[in-house]
Amino acid sequence: MSKEERLPLFGTNVAKGRNLFRCYVASVFVGIILICVYRIIHFPSANGQVLRRWAWMGLFLSELCFSLYWFVSQFSRWNPIFRYTFRDRLSQRYEEVLPGVDIFVCTADPRIEPPIMVINTVLSVMAYNYPSKKLSVYLSDDGGSDLTFYALLEASRFSKLWLPFCRKFNIEPRSPAAYFSSNPQPNDHNPSTPLDWFSMKKAYEDMKNRIETITRLGRIPEEKRKEHQGFLEWGNGATRQDHPSIVQQILIDGRTGKAVDVEGQPLPTLVYLAREKRPQYHHNFKAGSMNSLIRVSSKISNGPIILNVDCDMYSNNSEIVREALCFFMDEEKGHEIAYVQFPQDYNNLTRNDLYGTGMKVIAAVEFPSMDANGGPCYVGSGCFHRRDTLCGMKYSKECERGWKGENNRENREIATVLEESCKVLASCTYEENTQWGKEMGLKYGCAVEDIITGLSIQCRGWKSIYCRPKKDGFLGVAATTLLQSLVQNKRWSEGQFQIFLSRHNPFIYGHKKIPLSLQFSYNRYSMWALNCLATLCYVSVPTLCLLSSIPLFPEMSSLWILPFAYVFLAEYSYSLGEFLYSAGTIQGWWNEQRAWMYRRTTSYLFAFLDTILKLLGFVELSFVISEKVSDEDVSRRYEQEVMEFGSPSPMFTILATLAMLNLFGFIWGVKRVVMNAQLRALELLAIQLFLSGVLVLVNLPLYQGLFLRKDKGAMPTSVTYKSVGLALLASAIALY
Repeated sequence: MSKEERLPLFGTNVAKGRNLFRCYVASVFVGIILICVYRIIHFPSANGQVLRRWAWMGLFLSELCFSLYWFVSQFSRWNPIFRYTFRDRLSQRYEEVLPGVDIFVCTADPRIEPPIMVINTVLSVMAYNYPSKKLSVYLSDDGGSDLTFYALLEASRFSKLWLPFCRKFNIEPRSPAAYFSSNPQPNDHNPSTPLDWFSMKKAYEDMKNRIETITRLGRIPEEKRKEHQGFLEWGNGATRQDHPSIVQQILIDGRTGKAVDVEGQPLPTLVYLAREKRPQYHHNFKAGSMNSLIRVSSKISNGPIILNVDCDMYSNNSEIVREALCFFMDEEKGHEIAYVQFPQDYNNLTRNDLYGTGMKVIAAVEFPSMDANGGPCYVGSGCFHRRDTLCGMKYSKECERGWKGENNRENREIATVLEESCKVLASCTYEENTQWGKEMGLKYGCAVEDIITGLSIQCRGWKSIYCRPKKDGFLGVAATTLLQSLVQNKRWSEGQFQIFLSRHNPFIYGHKKIPLSLQFSYNRYSMWALNCLATLCYVSVPTLCLLSSIPLFPEMSSLWILPFAYVFLAEYSYSLGEFLYSAGTIQGWWNEQRAWMYRRTTSYLFAFLDTILKLLGFVELSFVISEKVSDEDVSRRYEQEVMEFGSPSPMFTILATLAMLNLFGFIWGVKRVVMNAQLRALELLAIQLFLSGVLVLVNLPLYQGLFLRKDKGAMPTSVTYKSVGLALLASAIALY
């Protein structure tokens, strides 16, 4: 092997300044110990201080919970590493033997996930800078909708124009909607470009109009049904939850080389799949869809690499396949890697990320630390997998082999025969008495099937990689209302908490299989829901005790106030610095602090309660699809960074009640100190007054929604009445 061939395909940089970070951690740890010492030695006596004792105990337990979570969180920050690739070396060595890549795009409901958005994602992955004959794109439609199939049929025709256009002008991004919205006018000085550009835009707008017209109509007209035999599958009373397998549509058959674009270049294979659904069979949500895709694709193309993306997560970087292959095909370490996870970024975030949905710190700090600890978790989208690992293979030295010859696409069965045989693989009964959903494919029985699947792969001896290239690999659609964000976080935290309470808890399932530091990193997210009770206690009990003049913190003149002040200042100063390092803004950091408090008091609370009820058998596992569309008024307010409430929800009632309680407590505390000049009260209750004041500032957008705004995004009147009434009742009880 020559010196050039021995050079790695990827490199690793270690984060700088870690000694300073460890000094910070040590100092905060000392502060936490001193706080615990204060709570123990100043525990109220039993003489007439029953309420204070209970409140003190509640705060102490909350602080212990926060301290435990903080300790676990440090493993997700301890030693971040950053990967970079050498795509030129990959091309020099392996261009002729690049492996086949099967790309899975999953959608579930055309009402929530519009078909035009879905096919933009499909077109973006079809247009990768990668040999088209080695790409196969599979759209899994769990809604079984002929509207989605029609949109894909239109996309298959448009791709014959779009792919040559992408190659000719090397455009980015390669989602037509994203490209034309970011490039409203041609920007190339080549004289032929404007003509090509306007011609392509017109072709896209015509296709978009046809798809959106049919989507609004809600059915496929007869003349359109005659365009493809696949529409016959929807002629026998098929419904969303009751229909046979629909796998017959190989819209573009790239296996033979006869499917070409307008320039005569081969097109990727394009397949539509709607797995069989029957009311009497549990379909296991997205995990079941993915497992059907794994089986069907193994019959058609059998690419050794699988990429899965959500239908709203279009590809923003045409080189992303080659980025991932630099890890898989590295001569020294590639054989150890099971999957390469790219971050989930969003194209519709406001400048200050109103709802904190960007997860900037997770992407910039926590996942790189997980990578150093043994590998990031699998987050369900934007992830390249080695097919064998998804099928249950354990890591062994025998995995050290090259990729040449692994991609056998020479399945010469004619399309109709192949499609019929694939229907069996996507049937409801195929998985009965098999290991699918257990030891093969994505695991069943959990709301976050991706996390538990990635963990099980790592426990079989494989490693994973986190790659964050300079140009974002995938861009999706973030929640544009507060309720959407809270419901989405409820699902995530509920699934994580289910893992925490199950045999798949990383401390148990991963014992002696993955590093201890990685076990801690996983449990940081599994413990999200556990924070709900501690946070509820801390945002309500000090305020109630402020109303009753019951002190719960050290006096202003006491030295014991120092550890409280230091831990508060050090933690939030570091948090702000970390957020700014992650390309955030100061206002964005403040919004994220509000978002975390809202999640902990609502999303995580409902996740905690639902998980307990599921364990007791009172409710069943459910899956909520996040809406990907919003009306113009909602979008306008979101772009202006005006918080959206609009519809009544128990989550809003909790948030509004806590906000009003802290407002009442703060006003009452200020009145006692200022109007009555009770300096002794300020000495005793200063921290509680400060805490209530901070919570009032955090909740300013909520007060505006309750009392000042008149638009449709304001807080519903029913929620306002309930929250004010409940807060007044709690305040009255505390006062009297």
